[in-house]
Amino acid sequence: MTTPFESHSGPGRGLTRELIEIVFPMFEQASAGAIAVDKDSRITWINSRYAKLLGLTDTHGVIGRPVLSVIPHSRMPEVVDSGRPLLLDIMEYHSQQLVVTRLPFFNDEGQISGAVAFVLFDDLQPLTPLVSKYRSLHKDLLAAKRALAKTGRSTRYQLGDFIGASPSVLEVKRRTRLAAGREIPVLLLGETGTGKEVLAQSLHALSARMEGPFVGVNVAAIPENLLEAEFFGVAPGAFTGADKRMREGKFQRAQGGTLFLDEVGDMPLGLQAKLLRALQEREIEPLGSNQIIPIDVRVIAATSRDLTAMVADGSFRSDLYYRLNVLEIQIPPLRERPADIGILCEFLLEDICSGHERTEITDAAVKLLSQHSWPGNVRELRNVLERAFTMSEGAEVLDIATLHRVLPEAVLPIAQGVEPQRADVEHLLPVSPSNDTLPTQGVVRPLAEVLAQAEAEAIRAALAQCQNNRSQAARLLGISRSVFYDKLARLTCLS
Repeated sequence: MTTPFESHSGPGRGLTRELIEIVFPMFEQASAGAIAVDKDSRITWINSRYAKLLGLTDTHGVIGRPVLSVIPHSRMPEVVDSGRPLLLDIMEYHSQQLVVTRLPFFNDEGQISGAVAFVLFDDLQPLTPLVSKYRSLHKDLLAAKRALAKTGRSTRYQLGDFIGASPSVLEVKRRTRLAAGREIPVLLLGETGTGKEVLAQSLHALSARMEGPFVGVNVAAIPENLLEAEFFGVAPGAFTGADKRMREGKFQRAQGGTLFLDEVGDMPLGLQAKLLRALQEREIEPLGSNQIIPIDVRVIAATSRDLTAMVADGSFRSDLYYRLNVLEIQIPPLRERPADIGILCEFLLEDICSGHERTEITDAAVKLLSQHSWPGNVRELRNVLERAFTMSEGAEVLDIATLHRVLPEAVLPIAQGVEPQRADVEHLLPVSPSNDTLPTQGVVRPLAEVLAQAEAEAIRAALAQCQNNRSQAARLLGISRSVFYDKLARLTCLS
């Protein structure tokens, strides 16, 4: 003997035709409208009340039509395909909100025959307590997401925060959108301060993993002896003084989301091999543990270094490079897109002046800024504007005079005729030949040589201005101390 909710082919299959014939008149009479579809989700019946709600004047004209052609957002096909009921749902139709229940029904062989739907309420007023509860829960969810963002496990930036309209910037944004739609590793290449973190977060926010965590780690900022534990976690009691509980690494924290490896070029060779294995096998082994943990993480890497040169000299593994560099996004430095400086100033000043009277910048001042080389890129530009805003003491306009007070001599435009000071740092860097300030007509020097000389001059000028304080010089140039020391060591070796 079967129960009312069993079919003749076995228990638990759903409503039978006999049961539908019994309960349908009661549901149809009590509801604000009813409709039925066949196994192909085509309308087989609709009552006059439902037709009136939908604004249909000819009920016979919709019989046999696909339900989605009449009710575009109907979930009846979903019920027919899955064989599962949707007992309570709010369906929006034009300006109306209808509370609907949808039930599948089966034939004697237990096969899906179609589905019926009843409009329980065509007015949400009786459901005000329920709707209020939903809105309260939704508000709590948004608050939780904001709190999560503050912990660094979510994103703060969108693609619109990468400011610029030059062709090179538009190409960067195009590639970012392209990468967001694919589950592939991405390598962001660009100088310090160009916006690699902004793009990494934007890529995550545009991807299918946007609801998952975004975990960023600056490889250059972590001591080498702690990197493995930071990445892969530590098992309880792995070493003397270790926590008695499992300490999760960055890979575990990024499960289901994105792991952003900033300054990946600073990663030591030993860890490079372990990272490569984790990416290839999609599993990790915490420090001091024999347990293998599967990982589901999308990796975005970034560096300001020349990885191809590092691969050539053996300081970066070629197999890891090709694993990370499935899609490369080259971010242009600010000096290569001077047309964007005006819009960048507007955007940065709006943020800098938050809570104060808005300060504008003159066209002449923007033109002056456009002549700089900006070794620290957008980060350095923000620093200059913040200092100018502070020194202007609430002035409504930033002009050339204000900027001259805050721009260091080392980065003043050549057109201004300012020579960088040279103190007692000449012995640290190679001395440039006296006749190479500008190449003579017809003589073309290798680009690498020109760039190396310009870098040496910038470092020399920064050290001179900071009275040999290397930390201040690194900040002035807009690079990390580790990168500054690395460049200084290489330049010293050449002298």
